Amino acid sequence: MPLTISISEKAARKAREFADRDSLESFGLRVGVKGGGCSGLTYTLSIDNEARPDDKVIEENGIKLFVDRKSYVFLAGTILEYGDDLNGKGFVFNNPNAKTTCGCGTSFSV
Repeated sequence: MPLTISISEKAARKAREFADRDSLESFGLRVGVKGGGCSGLTYTLSIDNEARPDDKVIEENGIKLFVDRKSYVFLAGTILEYGDDLNGKGFVFNNPNAKTTCGCGTSFSV
């Protein structure tokens, strides 16, 4: 399992669309986890202008991912995808560390 976090081309395109809509020229996606949800941990995703001092910064497909050190432990090996099929639209975390997930797809446990 790779010890990094990846973003698919489709997810990168979608992130750029959101940034363009908001007229953001320089941005990154803040990716993380926080306690909560029905399985114990919940994914977080937001657009941010710049990295924080303790962030790990990963750049792939023209998008910077900002990940705090605590979240990185839970997300190493994850691929951030974008789905727009019958199951719904939105960013999807394909996390090999998740032992259980809930039906909403935003909560997991390790």
